[in-house]
Amino acid sequence: MTAVEITDAADPRLDDFRDLTDADVRPDRRGIVIAEGVNVVERLAGSTYRTRAVVGVAARIEALAPVLASVDAPVYVVDKWLLSEVVGFRVTRGVLASADRPDPVDPAVLVRDARRLAVLEGLNDFENLGALFRNAAAFGVDGVLLDERCADPLYRRSVRVSMGHVLRVPFAVLPDPWPWSLDVLAGFTTVALTPRGETSLRDLPLPERWAVLLGAEGPGLSDDVLAAADVRARIPMAPGVDSLNVATAAAVAFAQLA
Repeated sequence: MTAVEITDAADPRLDDFRDLTDADVRPDRRGIVIAEGVNVVERLAGSTYRTRAVVGVAARIEALAPVLASVDAPVYVVDKWLLSEVVGFRVTRGVLASADRPDPVDPAVLVRDARRLAVLEGLNDFENLGALFRNAAAFGVDGVLLDERCADPLYRRSVRVSMGHVLRVPFAVLPDPWPWSLDVLAGFTTVALTPRGETSLRDLPLPERWAVLLGAEGPGLSDDVLAAADVRARIPMAPGVDSLNVATAAAVAFAQLA
């Protein structure tokens, strides 16, 4: 690895990282994935995503040197003030990397060899989505299916909160019409998490192949999805508490079923 020092914030080699407060959600930038922080950049380097460039302060680049030695991408060293000027906010983690987005995954291909899945309806909070992917990785979930109203798992905040695990847990978007596209889950026991569930998650016999269905905080799963599920399960909780953060609820379900 040969790092190149850059001292001009206008240098075009830094364009992947420019104005990230909103740039990575613009249509012209959706072909780029941004990884932020040493751990996330390290996971990017070990993933199937093709790294485009790495930029960071000298100490972070040095810490990543063993990992970056095998990365076929330019590495740039800048000072912390220039990095913040380019990105548009204070980069406390000191290093970022950009990568090309892969082609979308066919849901049928993802499901074919999976045994454990998460299925998300209308989950549009980037940080909840990132946390859920981190939990999916922790408990051996094979993949995540999202409806078309879910947030983008590859948005910068989602990638960061997932600690880079969104780059290793496969995901696919189920096309409309929803929820009839859930037909792809034939052969799975579909478990809808809802406070109104007739079955306690603790009492659920462990299915051989399962898919946990989760909705956004507040509205939860739609009536159509609840009706389509094989099981409607609730997480037993102390009196006076009626729900959990969706990523936390997912972790409880993944741990119980795994």
